[in-house]
Amino acid sequence: MRGFRHVIAIELKLAMRDPMSGFFALAFPAIMLWVKLRGGNKPLPGGTPLIDATVPMLMVFVIGLAALVILPATLAQYRERRVLKRLHVTPASPAMLFGAQWAAHMLLAVLGTALLTVIGLAAYGLTAPANLAGVLVAWLLGALSLGAVGLVLGSVVPSGRAATVIGLSLFFPMVFLSGVVIPRESLSGSMRAIGDLTPMAPAVRAIRDGWAGAAPSPVTLGVMVAVFVVFGGVALRTFRW
Repeated sequence: MRGFRHVIAIELKLAMRDPMSGFFALAFPAIMLWVKLRGGNKPLPGGTPLIDATVPMLMVFVIGLAALVILPATLAQYRERRVLKRLHVTPASPAMLFGAQWAAHMLLAVLGTALLTVIGLAAYGLTAPANLAGVLVAWLLGALSLGAVGLVLGSVVPSGRAATVIGLSLFFPMVFLSGVVIPRESLSGSMRAIGDLTPMAPAVRAIRDGWAGAAPSPVTLGVMVAVFVVFGGVALRTFRW
């Protein structure tokens, strides 16, 4: 267990030392928060203050970026540089490797989430989550489900550049359709219907529900669990050292 924690700490340090990873996971969401709140904290259709919707939405942005872009690119770079080939002769298993990579990159997402929350509370009058337990459960399941999708990419893509391109190709359509950048209340019915088919949408709904004080829907939570199980299993089966 000590060795596992050591690997997680090293991977987190490596991620933080990468200027692009640090910028897009920490600084870029904060910039997006400032841009969206420049016009004031106007309520959305339905009465939710813009800040109380934007911070939970951008939390999913941070999770998705770490899970779908940074994580698979890291694994693919290790394959490209033959790091995984050297690990293959050690006792490390794919499950152990996945666990360490997921934990390190989600700790990066935790830092981004904490920064967004602090800025929202200090500068924009963000309301504290009314159902903190619901938010935490939704955040964790969102990280697990999106992380499993990212691990599938990282399991098979041969190079870091290819993984980044594919990850961004998945990430940006999801954030625009699932309610991460544009609030679901402002999307058309057809866009919401398409966005609901993405694995990012359940995380957005569940975190926003918990923030507003409602219990996240069991169906929504179940969808995230199913995505984690299915894609996690695919990642283990398709992984190549």
